[in-house]
Amino acid sequence: MNNSVAIVTGASQGIGRATAIRLARDFRFVVLAARNEAELQETAKAVRSAGAEPLVVARDLREPEAAKVLVSKTLERFGRIDALLNIAGAVPQIDILEMTDAQWDDGIALKLHGARRATIHAWEALKKSTGSVVFMSGNSAFAPKSAFAAVATVNAAIVAMAKAFAERGIKDGVQVNSVLPGPVFTNRRMTYMEKYAPAHNMTVDEAIEKFPSEAGITRYGQPEDIANLMAFLVSPAGKWMTGSAVRMDGGEIKGI
Repeated sequence: MNNSVAIVTGASQGIGRATAIRLARDFRFVVLAARNEAELQETAKAVRSAGAEPLVVARDLREPEAAKVLVSKTLERFGRIDALLNIAGAVPQIDILEMTDAQWDDGIALKLHGARRATIHAWEALKKSTGSVVFMSGNSAFAPKSAFAAVATVNAAIVAMAKAFAERGIKDGVQVNSVLPGPVFTNRRMTYMEKYAPAHNMTVDEAIEKFPSEAGITRYGQPEDIANLMAFLVSPAGKWMTGSAVRMDGGEIKGI
């Protein structure tokens, strides 16, 4: 653990929160970034209980200067960055024929550009520590559907961007990978099921129960499943992996 520092964006809930808490076992300091400070403070309590010292940075990473502020505050407080986990990003789930330019731009601004800026601003510190970057993508990158057009587009762009950063990272000593989760049961998944149920003449409880078999998966993923994968990728055990797009989906994607 030593004095190692991890930054987790999107740390206020879901996979980001679970990842921050999991990394508290491996890193001395965990920096928590998201828009909702009250939720971040709750994550900070859990991180502290798990054994790490948290730093809360409540910023909207859609804003061009937010990533620079995040990195600056981290270096000012701890003097180094060993891992950056770009998890923030909620892209609207709207049919491709109905999405407005503003909705497209909003989805791209956080998940793609927020992560890109954070990585660029953290890069020199990551070079010094021979650190690691993980980008959150998703299965839709390889299986686009009309109702998830923006999600799929952004996720595919993230996989490509991560690959490009990884190629540069080989020269600079920075490990870079992306992670592609399948259906993970978070608040966003619950919102989706509330729309899915009436469209399929089911109650929400029935839809939740039947969805895994209809989707052909072993079970819903839990945020902790992805958090454990993230922790592996930024650990010494996963250090030789770079440029990989790692899928964890319970068997959802049937293609090779």
